[in-house]
Amino acid sequence: MTAKQPHHVPHEYRVTGRNLGLDLARVTEAAAIASARWTGRGDKNAADGAAVEAMRKAFDTVAIDGTVTIGEGEMDEAPMLYIGEKVGCGGPEMDIAVDPLEGTNLCARSLPNAITVVALAQKGCFLHAPDIYMQKIAVGPGLPEGVVDIDASIGQNLASLAQAKKCDVSDLVLCALERERHEELVAKAREAGARVRLLSDGDVAAVIATCLPGSGVDIYAGSGGAPEGVLAAAAIRCMNGQMQGRLLFENEAQITRTRRMIRPDLDPTQALSLTDMAAGPVFFCATGVTAGDLLRGIEYPSDNYIRTHSVMMRSESGTIRYMETYHHFDPHKV
Repeated sequence: MTAKQPHHVPHEYRVTGRNLGLDLARVTEAAAIASARWTGRGDKNAADGAAVEAMRKAFDTVAIDGTVTIGEGEMDEAPMLYIGEKVGCGGPEMDIAVDPLEGTNLCARSLPNAITVVALAQKGCFLHAPDIYMQKIAVGPGLPEGVVDIDASIGQNLASLAQAKKCDVSDLVLCALERERHEELVAKAREAGARVRLLSDGDVAAVIATCLPGSGVDIYAGSGGAPEGVLAAAAIRCMNGQMQGRLLFENEAQITRTRRMIRPDLDPTQALSLTDMAAGPVFFCATGVTAGDLLRGIEYPSDNYIRTHSVMMRSESGTIRYMETYHHFDPHKV
């Protein structure tokens, strides 16, 4: 007799379709292992190059018809994983967003939070963001919708967030990249009473930290790369956080180019919602290169094994899986 499935089992635990998380994990693991050999060696370009090559090769095993929409740059700027490149060995049409090594400087200097990142969505669902700056603001899950607003001052946003969290502004921690352009933002946040955590690099991991209970980060604000903004938006979608963005243009030519890249219904100068940046069912996967808030880094527990630590997220079910993997290798063949 076959046991009946209890009626109270959440729908996301039933078989609802193929989960590509494990396939994506193999892609980010390959990039992390390759780049980890350059950890602490001071050569960020070599670390990034190793990650790109390993990630591109690993994509050959993924059963999708993928198009890179967020990648290493234009076709004439990048030898592989360039915008528009086709990846995968055949299957459903998907948009691919990648950062083969997010935090190249972090890896080169053996600092925390270097990760390898892949996000996947149905065709046409990722913002085709050019390689320019994006203003960003993000908070974690469980808060009233619209608790922060990218057009409000940082003081107003901190006050609104403190009220929603039923705490004082002095209890909040704002995370931002340590850049000259953020000096006023940091000063205003401290003037409002908040504490500030400054990072040298790695704003994908920093945005995700707003959704991690143990990270100590309540809000992320400031500007960083637009491609990284799309990757962060994919993760925030999966973690039920909130995020807004706005593309920052230096001239009219950038606006014109962006109009050709993005959906025709979007004004490139408007504030972007989370679903403007990453719509539909989304997969997100990352593997740690150096240890940080989100993931542990690459470890070598014995002469014959490399240990990786990855996270796989799926927006459709809200599932977040952490995976520790031991990869056997022959040290004499490395």
